Amino acid sequence: MKMTVLVTAIFANLLGVQSVAAESTGQSEYMIACAGCHGESGKGDGRLAELLKIGTPDLTGLATRNEGRFPFEYTVFMIDRRNVIPVHGNDMPVWGDRFQASATSERGETAEMVARGRILSLVYYLQSIQQ
Repeated sequence: MKMTVLVTAIFANLLGVQSVAAESTGQSEYMIACAGCHGESGKGDGRLAELLKIGTPDLTGLATRNEGRFPFEYTVFMIDRRNVIPVHGNDMPVWGDRFQASATSERGETAEMVARGRILSLVYYLQSIQQ
């Protein structure tokens, strides 16, 4: 996991991901991939939340639940989910696989690079909506 986070951080720095741009891109990504379950505000009240077997967490309180610090690496890990052993009843999609499978690039990035960029955009956006 630490290697994945390190590679992701290096990737972000090499491509010059800036938080403002990532926030805008991340918000768009969030509305497409996450808002259905977590709600447009991130409070866990999306239109599909009641259909899930488990409670949908309030994503605006990640920092509060982590002693005031946004859990950046953990959030990357939980969105990617390719290294998570599935637990019975867990409805969270494996976004790393989905993003990689749907990746397209006009500049030669690999599918893995595109997937990690999308994940980082989501994480930066979630960091920006903490209360």
